Amino acid sequence: MAPEGPPSSAVAELVDRVEQAASAAGGRYLLGIAGSPGGGKTTLAAAIVAELNERRGGGAAALPMDGFHLANASLDRLGRRERKGALDTFDGWGFLALLGRVRRETDHTVYAPSFRREVDEGVAGEIAIEPSARIVVVEGNYLLVGDEPWAGVRGALDEVWFCDTPAEERETRLVERHVRGGRSPQAALAWAREVDGVNAVLIEATRERADLIVSGATGRVLIAD
Repeated sequence: MAPEGPPSSAVAELVDRVEQAASAAGGRYLLGIAGSPGGGKTTLAAAIVAELNERRGGGAAALPMDGFHLANASLDRLGRRERKGALDTFDGWGFLALLGRVRRETDHTVYAPSFRREVDEGVAGEIAIEPSARIVVVEGNYLLVGDEPWAGVRGALDEVWFCDTPAEERETRLVERHVRGGRSPQAALAWAREVDGVNAVLIEATRERADLIVSGATGRVLIAD
């Protein structure tokens, strides 16, 4: 099952921080939320965007990195399909280019790809970042990786938080997710450990580059810079 959202009081405190930072920055504000697979990034990002829109009457949008998975046909050609979700199975340069557009192009709608788990593929142009979106919450696994082009991704964001969740809890969520996607329980567990788990080693090593470390379970701030 998907993780439950963090308590509303915790979300409110996080949104207070976002609004203060966005006001000080001027222009469009890009917040990143990084973390390992199954860590609750998407749930946290959705809660923050919902609270921002409730307070402001709109003006916030979510932008997940998952739409930049390489197509399955490309992964097959490259021999990477069996580890889909690894760093080199994403179009990092394309993602970086989109962030630049989102930052600069505020007078018209910028379209971004989404990722549909039911077909295990990206869908072009499904996410619309409207001119009214003054705060964009970007979430993805690799926002804090130091190698190019990902180092540029970090620089394209105003602030990046790390969503911290215990490994056992992440694994439980991932197994449930993969079973819903059609894998057997045994295959789901193997993927969670041998693919997602390997990716998590790299991702967890980036947490110290974050401006804020937030509990993926409670939404509470664990470490602030």
